[in-house]
Order: sequence, then structure tokens, then C-alpha cells
Amino acid sequence: MTRSNSPEGFRSEMDWKAWLAAVFFTMIGMVALVLPDHPSALHISSFLVLPIEIPLAVVILLLLPRSLARIVAVCLTILLASILFLKIADISVQSAFQRRFNPYFDVTMIENGWILLSGIVGKWVAALAIGLGLAAFLTVIGCILAAQLKLIGLSRRAKYPLSGFYGVIALICLAVLSLTSVEMRTSYVSAKAYGYLSSRLDLVVTSIRDMHAFETALADKSGPQTGEGLFARVKDRDIILVFVESYGRSAVEDERYSSLIRPRLQSVEAELSQAGLSSASGWSLSPTMGGLSWLAHGTFLSGLWVDNQIRYDRLMLSDRPSLNRLFADAGWQTAAVMPAISMAWPEAGYFGYDRTFVAANLGYEGDPFNWVTMPDQYTLSAFERLVRKPAHDEGKSVMAEIALISSHAPWTPVPHLVDWNDVGDGTIFNDQANSGETPREVWADKDKIRRHYIETIDYSLETLGSYMARYGDDAIFVILGDHQPAPLVTGPDASRAVPVHVVSRDKELVESFLQAGFATGMIPGSDQTEIPMNDMRELLIDKFAAP
Repeated sequence: MTRSNSPEGFRSEMDWKAWLAAVFFTMIGMVALVLPDHPSALHISSFLVLPIEIPLAVVILLLLPRSLARIVAVCLTILLASILFLKIADISVQSAFQRRFNPYFDVTMIENGWILLSGIVGKWVAALAIGLGLAAFLTVIGCILAAQLKLIGLSRRAKYPLSGFYGVIALICLAVLSLTSVEMRTSYVSAKAYGYLSSRLDLVVTSIRDMHAFETALADKSGPQTGEGLFARVKDRDIILVFVESYGRSAVEDERYSSLIRPRLQSVEAELSQAGLSSASGWSLSPTMGGLSWLAHGTFLSGLWVDNQIRYDRLMLSDRPSLNRLFADAGWQTAAVMPAISMAWPEAGYFGYDRTFVAANLGYEGDPFNWVTMPDQYTLSAFERLVRKPAHDEGKSVMAEIALISSHAPWTPVPHLVDWNDVGDGTIFNDQANSGETPREVWADKDKIRRHYIETIDYSLETLGSYMARYGDDAIFVILGDHQPAPLVTGPDASRAVPVHVVSRDKELVESFLQAGFATGMIPGSDQTEIPMNDMRELLIDKFAAP
């Protein structure tokens, strides 16, 4: 009889597989429990810490009766899968929005993540990447459960060495946690699973309370409920609110970008001055970062802090009058120009636009700039042709909300200005739209990403300056970024503030914003207050309503 067929050989093989299962469970469990929840903390030293929960779990599985141990194994698998999922989600959300993943608010971002990823690498590549990632995750979770079942299935005699070994490790971990210094404890041993899950549950509970507070704010009727007679100071003038995608404070002050953007702002200021327009600039604190632009729009126009999707969805169902609706009450023709919207947009009903223009009805016949449906110059040209001129022909002033999206990721190709008379149906931009590097080429290099990002911001500002100088007339422009770009561009811990510019031929009106902390010209002062974006609505009402 050979060794492999003998009872001793069989037990040796079983013991070998059992130890392998124990090691696998230990390694995956360690990764799940010690994986940092922030990308900047992803260092090898972070994984050299032993969580006491793992040896304790192995000992419990080995000592419990098999029927009860199987229930514990399923619970442990769900627990580790939840923690691993939350850690991965934390890293992803921190990378994009500089905050932790919130299970209560952020599930709705899955679709938005798909749209962005597929726009950068293509739908098939994105689907393949997501499919492989999901398959890998489920495989790991399945192996965790299989490893535990392997341990549970051992004979009592075979469990003794394993339980003894892991019992000693658990006692050593307990001794380190109980008897050593804080520095040594944090360097070698951890006991954070309960605290991590508890904090996440607390976050969900806090989010639910937050929604109750938001409901109270929605029910508050202390602000203006109608715009009738409210905007006497700016009567018969067009009010043009422009959100510039990803135009954040870092573009103006970060030394990697300021050498391009500050001269551009100075150039725009000189161009406006030559056209008889004055400007003042400040900072506004956005409720979002890296994306979710509609949260910034909702915050600015409602005067309520809308920093998550659930708040936004609730706002859309409320009767709180938006700034657009107040202007409509006061006699302005309101319009939205949203070139990024390519699907149904039921939220438009809340804002109270008289006319809504999205990608499909702006008349653009040119090629898209990858995800970006049309360049900013075409958007502004179409606004002039489709909104302002018809309204003026009817003897009405316009209050418009415009989103400029050329500075949206993937930031390639970078457009450039053409003669305004040549814009036409947009086909003049075809050569630009099909030039430059592909998104995959740009996003393979951080330096390329940042260079393309700031070049698109520069293009948007140049386009706005040219448009205002040419078509400004007696309009009042309020221009601001919707949010900072992702931390990949700004770096960690960047301010969430965005620049705000007020431009008008009415010098006295522009100067009134200096009292609110704005600076003269197109460059905000570095020491100016960052006005929360929800307070900007009240500020505009105050300045535009003054006699």
C-alpha cells in the first residue's frame, strides 16, 4: 500500500489542506480588516497589522459544534464581504469626491460611475472591467466561505493543532492590545472591525436624521415665495447664470495651474473692460467635489444645502421656489441650456423653466468631443440664437441657466475658439473633435490628465470672455464653477471652493458685491471668505432687489 492511499497519508493530505484553508482565510480576512479606507494610506505597512478578530474567528470555528459553526461561517463571510466592499467603496469615493462612502446616499452613484467610466475607456472595456472586478470579488468571497467550511469539516483530532496555534496567536494579540504602548498596538495589532461597522451604521443613522432636518428646511416659508416685484434693480436686463464644469479654486491658486489661468483671467478682465464691462470675483463653497454637478445647481438655485442625491431627489418633489421660478414670476423668460443632458430630464419641472434646451434640441450637427456633446462656444452661440434673440423679439428679458461642459472629463480633445460668425451648426468643430489623444492615452498618465484638464478650463474662460465682450450688451452675468475636479487633479485636502464672477455694464451693481467680500476684477483674493453656495441665492436676491 502506498503512502498516498494509507490512512496516515490521507490524514496528512487533509491536514495540509486544512492548514492551507486556515492561511487563506487569515490572509483574506486580514486584507479586509486592515485595508485603509483612503487611497493616500495604501502603504505596505498598512497590511503588516494583525487583526485579533481573525485568530479568534478561527478558534471559534474549530471549537463550536459543526451545525453552529456553519451558521457562524456564513455570518463571518457576510461580515467580511461587507467590510471589504465598504473599504473598496471608500477608496473609490475618496478618490473622486474626497469623502467616505455613504450606503444611505451613494448607491445612486453607480449609474453615474458607469457613464463616466464608459465615456473614458468605452462601453465594452468598462463592462469587461466591471465584470472581471465583480467576478473576482465574488470568487474571493466564495473562497472565504469554502475555507471556513474546510476547517469546520475537520475531525476533532485534526482540529487540535490548528486551534492551539491560533489560540496562542489570539492570546498574544490580546496581550499586545492590553499591555503595550499605543504606538506598538497600532503598529502590529488591531481590533477595528466592530468600530468600523459601528461608525458606518452611525453614518446611516446620522444621514436619516439629516433628511429629517432637510424636510424641516423645505417646510420653512420664511424666504420669498414669489418673485413678483422682487428684482427691481435689474429690471429689463438679461440675467445669465453660467456654471463652468470642474472650475475650482485649485485652477486659480494651485501653482501647477495658476501660471496658465491667472494670465487668462487677467486677459479676460482686460477684454471685458475694453467692451465697457466691469467685474468682481469671489469664492463660493460647493456642496460636491469631483462630480455630481446637479447638486451644485440645486444648492445655488434653491438656497438649501444639497450635498447628496437623496436631498436632491426630495428637493425636486418640493414646492420650494427656485431662483429661476422667482424670476419667471417677476416677468423674465426663463431658460435652461444643458448640453450634457442626453436623456429624459424630469427634474426640469421643479426649476420652472419656460424653455429647456438639452443636447437633442440645441441643433448641434458636429461630432462630439468624446463624452462632451458639444464645445462651449457652440453652446453659447446656440443660446444667443435660440434663447436671447427670440425673447428680445418678444420684448422679454431672459433669465438663463447655462452649463458649460468642455472642461468635463475626460478632457480630450481640447477645443479652441473659431470666429463666432463661422460657428453655424457646429460642423466646423469636426476636425477639433477628432484630433488629439484618445481618453485612454490621456488617462494612462497623470501629468497628461492634469495638463488636459487645465487646458479645457483655459478654453472655457477664453470662450466666456470672448462671448461676454461680444454679446454682453446690458446683461448681468454670474459665472461660477460647479465644483472642484477630483483629487487626482487637485491633490488631497483641497478646498471645495469655486470661483464666482459677476460681470455687467452696471459698474455700481458690480461694486455692490464688494461689500459681500468680492474683489474687483476677475481674480478673487486669496484671503476672501468662501461663501456657501446655498447663500449665493440670497445674496443675488438682495443685490438684484435693491432699489
